[in-house]
Amino acid sequence: MGPAQRDALGDHLRLMLAWNEAINLTAIRDAVSAAHLHVADSLAGITSFVTLPQATLLDVGSGGGFPGLALAICMPGTRVTLVESVRKKAVFLEAAVRAVGLADRVTVVARRAEDLAPGQWDIVTARAVGGLADLVEVGLPLLANGGHLAVWKRGDLTAEFESAGRAATALGGSIPAWRPYPDDLAVASGLAGHGLVLVRKVGNSPPGYPRDPAARRRRPW
Repeated sequence: MGPAQRDALGDHLRLMLAWNEAINLTAIRDAVSAAHLHVADSLAGITSFVTLPQATLLDVGSGGGFPGLALAICMPGTRVTLVESVRKKAVFLEAAVRAVGLADRVTVVARRAEDLAPGQWDIVTARAVGGLADLVEVGLPLLANGGHLAVWKRGDLTAEFESAGRAATALGGSIPAWRPYPDDLAVASGLAGHGLVLVRKVGNSPPGYPRDPAARRRRPW
């Protein structure tokens, strides 16, 4: 990571904390904790999923811009779409994208991910926005075949893996795989127990997915 990228990450973090006084972007209020629990967490697993030159990445439920905008800063060949259905948070993201100088390759979309066209992205990411099976159902149909879904998680995921495995199998995905952060990084950043769940798109998703949130609640995996 070069000085320009470090500066951009710092600018993004400071802007998020400043806007947090007016809109609820994070429960973390101090910069040091946010640097560990947002920035370091967003970037810790960046080498865990395969990226391609000029890859396309969709971040679901971007909120304050983590991990999506942080990844865009550190993956300079990637075109990134930040999806955030809460309009005031989308407005923040638009301001943050301009502030770090990435408006040429980062787009903010104020819609639900379920409403996007399927099969368009090489990478779909999600962090702290729902249960694993839900995110598998939302993310896999959006991926092009061969693409990767990366979900930031922590703690005991036994029950989530059972339902997420059923969803992945039904929707053209590989069996979800857990990739914990390296021990030295996890300890230094206070991220013990954190990691990524990775699912690869290996086949076509059937039509009709993802279902809307109400349908997913009525018939969970």
